[in-house]
Amino acid sequence: MKRLFDIVFSTMALILLGPIILLICALILIKDGAPAFFRQQRIGKDGKPFMLVKFRTMRKDAERMGRISIGERDPRVTDIGYWLRQRKLDELPQLWNIWKGEMSIIGPRPEVAEYVALYDDRQRAVLKVRPGLSDPASLAYFDESRILADAEDPHRAYIEEVMPAKLDMNLSYIDKAHLGTDLRIIAQTIARIFSSNPSNP
Repeated sequence: MKRLFDIVFSTMALILLGPIILLICALILIKDGAPAFFRQQRIGKDGKPFMLVKFRTMRKDAERMGRISIGERDPRVTDIGYWLRQRKLDELPQLWNIWKGEMSIIGPRPEVAEYVALYDDRQRAVLKVRPGLSDPASLAYFDESRILADAEDPHRAYIEEVMPAKLDMNLSYIDKAHLGTDLRIIAQTIARIFSSNPSNP
């Protein structure tokens, strides 16, 4: 049932949001040049890697300077990228990952291999399900980049504080997940996006 819902939802979303996705692609190409998309290997269900796709929001080769974004302090983020990130529009291309079966609409956000390697046996239970576009932890840490921007050591703060808290939330979600739970998280995510008041860069 969950997979069927993912296919129907992602198909409809890709059709309805197709013009917006194309417009964003054009803006990135005109302002920042190619590529318009950013691909990064993440760890999915059962520990299998896949290539997650987003709109490119950072300058070229920015990943060499680190994997964690530190919000308004991060000089790697482009002007368009800043605007996309504030509204979570950079995540739209992951509808393709969902349609392909690599991700789900709702599920634990996928991490890179270096962070998954830090999971203990209990935390690795999040890998039993498909990763998602949104989850309870994404709502709780909607302004994660700003939180990390205030940390003295963003990388350490993420590993020691943010990541364990997010994993606990996702493990709790997995224990009681059902279609009703997913629909509620979808509604809360949409409401959170539209109720946010991003500041100007």
